Amino acid sequence: MDPASIRNISIIAHIDHGKSTLSDRILELTGAVDPRNMREQFLDSLEIERERGITIKAQNVRVRWRETIIHLIDTPGHVDFGYEVSRSLAACEGVVLLVDASQGIEAQTLHNCYLALEHDLTIVAALNKIDLPAADPERTAAEIEAVLGIAAADILRVSAKTGYGVAELLDAVVERVPPPGGDPNQPLRALIFDSYYDQYRGVVSSLRVVDGVVRERDVIRFMQAGTVHEAEELGVRLPTPTSVTELGPGEVGYLIAGIKDVAEARSGETVTLEEHPAATPLPGYEHPKPMVFCGLYPIDGDDFESLRDSLEKLRLNDASFTFEPETSAALGFGFRCGFLGLLHMEIVRERLEREFGLSLIATAPSVNYRVTLTSGTTVEVASPALMPPANQVAAIAEPMLRISIISPSEYIGTLMDLGASRRGSLVTMTYLSPERVELIYRVPLAEIVLDFYDQLKSRTRGYASLDYEPDGYEEADLVKLDILINAEPVDAFSAIVHRAHAYDYGRQLVQRLRDLIPRQLFDVPIQAAIGSRIIARETVKARRKDVLAKCYGGDVTRKRKLLEKQKEGKKRMKAIGRVEVPQEAFIQALRIDR
Repeated sequence: MDPASIRNISIIAHIDHGKSTLSDRILELTGAVDPRNMREQFLDSLEIERERGITIKAQNVRVRWRETIIHLIDTPGHVDFGYEVSRSLAACEGVVLLVDASQGIEAQTLHNCYLALEHDLTIVAALNKIDLPAADPERTAAEIEAVLGIAAADILRVSAKTGYGVAELLDAVVERVPPPGGDPNQPLRALIFDSYYDQYRGVVSSLRVVDGVVRERDVIRFMQAGTVHEAEELGVRLPTPTSVTELGPGEVGYLIAGIKDVAEARSGETVTLEEHPAATPLPGYEHPKPMVFCGLYPIDGDDFESLRDSLEKLRLNDASFTFEPETSAALGFGFRCGFLGLLHMEIVRERLEREFGLSLIATAPSVNYRVTLTSGTTVEVASPALMPPANQVAAIAEPMLRISIISPSEYIGTLMDLGASRRGSLVTMTYLSPERVELIYRVPLAEIVLDFYDQLKSRTRGYASLDYEPDGYEEADLVKLDILINAEPVDAFSAIVHRAHAYDYGRQLVQRLRDLIPRQLFDVPIQAAIGSRIIARETVKARRKDVLAKCYGGDVTRKRKLLEKQKEGKKRMKAIGRVEVPQEAFIQALRIDR
């Protein structure tokens, strides 16, 4: 195929600005999908995406518009899935930047636009939802021109819901986005930008051919993995997978090579021919660093190996999370997993339970701390259970975030109060327009991971948007909080918290556990402790057995004798008794959405 007739684009935008709906209209307009088979969010293949109404995985499709082939990639909007966006941009020459005409520029709009500029891509800006009564396209276009420097006259007006302006948008893509480069006579270099595991066909990889041509039955080499396979099937998504005999420069398609080991086809891998290999691989991707950590444990210990296999297969489809084995005295064998954010963690856990039929316990989310020991060495600590003893710790540094909040200016007061309550420091405050303001804060990551986003939305009636990026480490007065049940520490409930918040957190957790742990035949103390100092305590009172039920009258000394005997028995039981905490208590106490 002549590369001059190809355009490769991604659709990027903030959450809920209409990316998936625009993809639906493009599929309809280009006749890629039979109207009888059309449904909303057509490219979103995961059940969880449809339920939540969000895109989690970037999806690619090939459509024909007039005389041009357009490879379209629909990307996620949520900040936790920004890695999917950056991978998609590596396979494109241009982007469609979609902005809601009623809401204007949001935090992820800025982030994704700067990401496209870093990749040196052509930006086609469009205002969506112009059919809404609240839409103000002139004001929004002026805001885009002022903030992003895109001329208001070049910004298109569309309605992804009604289809208005979509044809003009496709014409603009053909006109403004350059065709892909690449030489068909050079040695083959193709970039894998996504993969998933099919239990019948093995690994199915999405790839973009940069140089050369790959044909069916070619013997190919994966340059980073160093393995050799035969290209069993090549194809394109129309959006139905359709096999082709070859893929040339600039084309995007899929490859099936009978790969069973998921480690061989990671995202960022370069594919070349075994006979005439390329001299150097493509740059690939810089792997993102996890920001939030939690332990995942199977409720049934026999499912440990199944969990390992499931994580391997899921990681092929989502390379942005990490995992390594760990053990817990309370929960048994499991994995310490790293994620890009709280929503990412929730989605991965839910996909493991749905797609692989596992029942899991997730521990409370934590972040990666840098601990300087009294010996002068520095260690990374991702779990409270791994924290060295307090007498060996000289200092603890916590990861910081630089967060951008864009909101109507009337909510400045409540947002500054929220930032101060999370130990944040205001960096800058910029008015994007008389009605909208951007606040940039530097905040500890640990203060963001639990309910910051929910608080932000509730305090601004849903109008504020959030974006964040890592911003180094900073020393803080942090302590390890232990939970003791009947004087025994339970590592699954341990947490690293700021000293100022330790009492409130400990009090909350022991009160919750008091309601969850069943009554024993003796009193069970539940304590929150910092080192050897107890800061909060609750007691699960003993279950009382009526030993006097069979006494009908008689001398009072007989009753007293029975009560004394019961008291001695309870004392002896407490001395040797061990409290069994039921799985339901762990699930409830460690619930992510608490």
